[in-house]
Amino acid sequence: MYSTLIQVEQLQSLLKEGRKLMVFDCSFDLMNPAEGIKLFGTGHIPGAVYADLDADLSAKGDTTAASGGRHPLPSREKFAAWLSSVGFTNDMQAVVYDRNNSTYCGRLWWMLKWAGHDAAALLDGGLQAWKQSGGQVETDAPAARPAGNFTALPELYSLFTTNDIAGSLGKPAQTVIDARAAARYRGEMEPLDPQAGHIPGALNRPFTDNLGPDGKFKSADVLKAEFETILAGRDPATVVHHCGSGVTATPNILAMTLAGLGKTGLYAGSWSEWSNTPGLPVAVG
Repeated sequence: MYSTLIQVEQLQSLLKEGRKLMVFDCSFDLMNPAEGIKLFGTGHIPGAVYADLDADLSAKGDTTAASGGRHPLPSREKFAAWLSSVGFTNDMQAVVYDRNNSTYCGRLWWMLKWAGHDAAALLDGGLQAWKQSGGQVETDAPAARPAGNFTALPELYSLFTTNDIAGSLGKPAQTVIDARAAARYRGEMEPLDPQAGHIPGALNRPFTDNLGPDGKFKSADVLKAEFETILAGRDPATVVHHCGSGVTATPNILAMTLAGLGKTGLYAGSWSEWSNTPGLPVAVG
């Protein structure tokens, strides 16, 4: 079972062995959401299933959504139903990837953990690493699979709400880490949400800092040292991550797991929900 990262060679071995697994392509473009499925059609790992951030991994306009924000989480029950609809079962290894420097596939990795499925791993280096290692791609739509019977199990990673974050603001029992770019965190710019700035007391760790020049995650030792520097003595068990809409915070969660710093939380509503909630404080600088 692979539960954090999987390397291209390891995935190729599983495929050759005929292991029970499903590969998910999560490629996306926030500024042009229709582009994701087009990118998938230009070439994907053979047999991969496309997971659309908006259509499959979010629940916009759904009153049963598990969070707010621009990309509200579907309920665990609806997510389990989608997994079943694409043929996924509880005894499968899940492998997620994108072609966007792991910007989007971490969302599905985290959701699988939230649904209690530990056999979920992110393909280190994404589609680029697959191609560089000689992996073939296909452009055909995947063949329909028989429906699966995925059942959600107890959560392996915790979800936090706006009330959770607001209720513990400024208390030692909570450490908020913001995964957005530094300029957005400081409030110097805000291209998407009504207010610029950050949650008071939040620390800044842009999710892109987790990757090396090759597009792969840094070593566990390096990640541990970097996060410990940011935490400056704060207990890693108190950490809750957020970003703009609960998507790019997930690579930070994976990075802390890789670093041996535990299973930290996710505030999925993130800045898009916080900044749209009247009465909540905002910090800049």
